[in-house]
Amino acid sequence: MYNLIIYIYQLGVIIASLFNEKVRKMWKGECEAVRILKEKMDPQAKYVWFHAASLGEFEQGRPLMEQLRQDHPEYKILLTFFSPSGYEVRKNYEGADIICYLPLDTITNAQRFLRTVRPVMAFFIKYEFWYNYLHILRHRGVTVYSVSSIFRPGQIFFRWYGRQYAHVLKCFTRFYVQNEVSKELLAKIGITDVQVVGDTRFDRVLQIKAAVKQLPVVEKMKGDSKCFIAGSSWLPDEEIFIPWLNEHPDWKVVIAPHVIKEDHLQQIEKLLEGRKVVRYTDATVDNVADAEVLIINCFGLLSSIYHYADITYVGGGFGVGIHNTLEAAVWEVPVFFGPNNQRFQEAQGLKRCGAGLEISNAEDFRRLMQGFVDNPALAKELGEKAGAFVEQMTGATKKILADVQL
Repeated sequence: MYNLIIYIYQLGVIIASLFNEKVRKMWKGECEAVRILKEKMDPQAKYVWFHAASLGEFEQGRPLMEQLRQDHPEYKILLTFFSPSGYEVRKNYEGADIICYLPLDTITNAQRFLRTVRPVMAFFIKYEFWYNYLHILRHRGVTVYSVSSIFRPGQIFFRWYGRQYAHVLKCFTRFYVQNEVSKELLAKIGITDVQVVGDTRFDRVLQIKAAVKQLPVVEKMKGDSKCFIAGSSWLPDEEIFIPWLNEHPDWKVVIAPHVIKEDHLQQIEKLLEGRKVVRYTDATVDNVADAEVLIINCFGLLSSIYHYADITYVGGGFGVGIHNTLEAAVWEVPVFFGPNNQRFQEAQGLKRCGAGLEISNAEDFRRLMQGFVDNPALAKELGEKAGAFVEQMTGATKKILADVQL
């Protein structure tokens, strides 16, 4: 049944690639993956394979890759992606020796790919459970780890109709999971080689903080004012926070939308009508001094931009789910987000310590922001709690690499 679904999915991808540029990039990249491997492979080298679905999973795996590279230079690193949003952003990442797409999980693709690369060890990040690749790896006796994985009772593995597919989990040598609930769920289906280590993303955001980029344009615009920074926002988020900020022009505003397309940028600018708005690609230290709002219309800056925030907002909570709250929280600032955050353990932790502020509507946002206006010390107090939460959750990378058999 699984293989039938994969072949149907592959047909859908081929058809969609005729009409969608993102899907077309993915399909083309998957078709070229084996050729890239053959061109770049060193037949004498030992490769450790890291697979990340997209950019978020890459960030979780990055601390492991970089520490492994530092401690064990005798290994080379193969990094694969499934999504263009990961591959296109990190295809030139210097921490891996080969970077390519992972072809769809058909039996033929898995056999060709693994005949070409023959990894000595593999790390699959978070939710990656590729049935054919994993079964071939197990058949060949390759050590395979699941890293920063997290499980919930509603997942297919724990439903009566998913028990057959759950056998794929037995292909892993060991699971390094985020919490005790995941360990208990796996034990119920007979998987006991599990270690609770936490989430490597906490280690990653500390790395980012240590290597922060100085952004003179943002610094100049902020000046001595309070600064509200919204990251990975969507229109439903912007329709909530922009009206309040329009009423409080003493706050400087930076908006880094999740989708950087001209129509969305114009929607944001329309909501900001009457404010002096500058797009980042047009900004200079001269023309932003009296700007009120800076729109980030390029990628790669958000984690450093949060450095200038007094209050932050992380988008996605009124859609499929919130984006990366840790990139903001590591800077010791309160973090607003929408209601769709239940699947995100880090958001639940921020809520418990008081630094994560869940809102369901514009009135919630107004009430909480007014609290910061009335009590200027409150943001600092909650921000310190955010920073302490991130700090106490670090260490997963060291725990994993101390345990794996290299």
